[in-house]
Amino acid sequence: MNKLDSALLAILIKDARASFADIARQLDISRAHARTRVQALVESGVIEQFSAVVNPEKLGKVVSTFIDLKVTPARLEPIADELANCPEVVSLYIMSDLQSLHIHTLTDSYETFDAFVRQRIFNRPEILFVDCKTLMSRVKNRRGGARL
Repeated sequence: MNKLDSALLAILIKDARASFADIARQLDISRAHARTRVQALVESGVIEQFSAVVNPEKLGKVVSTFIDLKVTPARLEPIADELANCPEVVSLYIMSDLQSLHIHTLTDSYETFDAFVRQRIFNRPEILFVDCKTLMSRVKNRRGGARL
């Protein structure tokens, strides 16, 4: 990747719908060159997908909660798979200690979140520890992928 590719990615991170003409104009290159560079970034796997960033609050998902679980190592992947399939879970990571999951949930109410944890997390002997925090306010967040 070179400086042109980095600048092109910055444009697409800001607006994935930017046309090749818009990209070309901003980078002072031809539209054909912009198209070729975008296609090369897609083919090389640098760009995985083009997507829309949805405001969860506009969909009624106003409770944003982060959960850290310590899990019996033998059950880590099955529990991760199970939780990843829950509609409340928007992201889930297996951490480097190989016994922790970091989970982000979005729900429409505290009651919905309570029902989720009661059904999926509480009273499971393979879950050894739970730490849960609800988001108060966003100061900085990443949208559309890594900032370059």
